Amino acid sequence: MQIQAGIITISDRASAGDYDDLGGPALKQAAQKIGWQVLAEAIVPDEMVRIQETIRSFARQGCGLILTTGGTGISPRDVTPEAIRAIMRVELPGFGEVMRAESMNITPNAILSRNLAAVVDQALVIALPGKPSGAVECLSFVQGAIPHGVAVAQGTPTSC
Repeated sequence: MQIQAGIITISDRASAGDYDDLGGPALKQAAQKIGWQVLAEAIVPDEMVRIQETIRSFARQGCGLILTTGGTGISPRDVTPEAIRAIMRVELPGFGEVMRAESMNITPNAILSRNLAAVVDQALVIALPGKPSGAVECLSFVQGAIPHGVAVAQGTPTSC
């Protein structure tokens, strides 16, 4: 199954052009290396409505997998988990649990992360850290479950 992916960088500063987006390109490279097709990319500010509109737009465009980077910490502007939870059909807690547990082997600050995965419309949405290396590492920790998750979210019969 060919996975069609969308990548959303969530950052006030990158969306304003104050600095270059590094997380989105790092995720795009990782996704393409896995063999996924990146259909859509966006940079949006840390605003719930913009995050939600972009996720829903990417799902309508046929992205079965939507990766977000940024907004999963505990600063006042970090609203990515809340934005996703407000529009999700179901949350998949195992993704966040595995990403945090594996990341704890790299940095004790991983416990502060609010990474998660959920089904929005017919897309598997995975909220990853804003730090490029953290986003790519967390994606690698859950990569094995993604094809099945996307298939089930899209209503595709699976043999597993």
